[in-house]
Amino acid sequence: MNRSKAPLLLALALLLAGAAVLVTRLMPERVNDPRNESPANAAPSPTAAPAARTRAPLVPEEEDGKALRPGTDMAAALRSRYAARIHDPHTQMRMLEQLMRHFQQLYPTGWEEPLLAMVKQAFPELYEELALRLRQRVAYAQWMESHQEELRARPVAERRAAMWEERNQLFGEETARKIWAAELRNESVGNALSIIDALPQAGVNERLARYKQSLEQTFGDEAPGYMQAHQQELMNRFLDLGSVQRELGAMTPEQRAEHLRSVREGMGLDEAALERWKDLDTRRDARWALGEQYMTERVALAQQHTGPELEQRLRELRARYFADEAQTIAEEEAGGFYRFGQPRQWGRN
Repeated sequence: MNRSKAPLLLALALLLAGAAVLVTRLMPERVNDPRNESPANAAPSPTAAPAARTRAPLVPEEEDGKALRPGTDMAAALRSRYAARIHDPHTQMRMLEQLMRHFQQLYPTGWEEPLLAMVKQAFPELYEELALRLRQRVAYAQWMESHQEELRARPVAERRAAMWEERNQLFGEETARKIWAAELRNESVGNALSIIDALPQAGVNERLARYKQSLEQTFGDEAPGYMQAHQQELMNRFLDLGSVQRELGAMTPEQRAEHLRSVREGMGLDEAALERWKDLDTRRDARWALGEQYMTERVALAQQHTGPELEQRLRELRARYFADEAQTIAEEEAGGFYRFGQPRQWGRN
């Protein structure tokens, strides 16, 4: 190689390496997806720093989980995302909790000051209100942390009452109800299901009608959209009722198939989905019939054999019935779990 060219090649290599490092540093990293978190409950504790400091994205994530582009002005992004509903306490809490996640990663200690500076830049006219909301959020997290053992030891109803008492005291009753509106609606649905489950003479169809009525009362005009978005969850909660399972279990296969279709249709499933569920029910029924035969033969073998001979015969039995799943079934049984010895949950497994 020509010696005169060597310094130039070396400089070019160093320049390319430096550019690669710079690009790497500018690439945004993801933070936890906040979509499934409840305001004021699931956000990081404001009193605890992360175990290991990781580089935060340049701006918080969008509500749909997509990170904003590097270089986006954060204040402008916050106004674009939240301005339409920024007077709503629930929206305020969602925004503040996203900012907390962001600034706690950047500044494990002393994160509140830069967070509030960003809030003031984005919403100067609401700065005092949002600063108060943040102080309330921090105080509530500290209360939850200091009382967690006591709360865990209480019955559910008492624990819920204590939490609401603290929320009302810190935020005011009206604001607290707006922040935790989703929790209140969920409790309302749970209470309605308990009442429906206890109806003495009601059939599956009547219980379903009461359930849909309770959803309409709880969600009002939003009920159709909510039911459409949460079909599976709402259907599962109904099918999990002991009264519904007992009635389905007492039916003939034909009656049970008809009632399961009515439940699913009543929860808004279309014809294509109903047919898919029908096919799945057929496969599940065949699977459980096979499992019941296996359990009958297993009991018979356990009555006739013991020790290594029994184990060998059980291995052969599992291989005959379950083929590729035989080892999984064996491991479950070794741990004391007998898959086909569990109660059947109609419409669920």
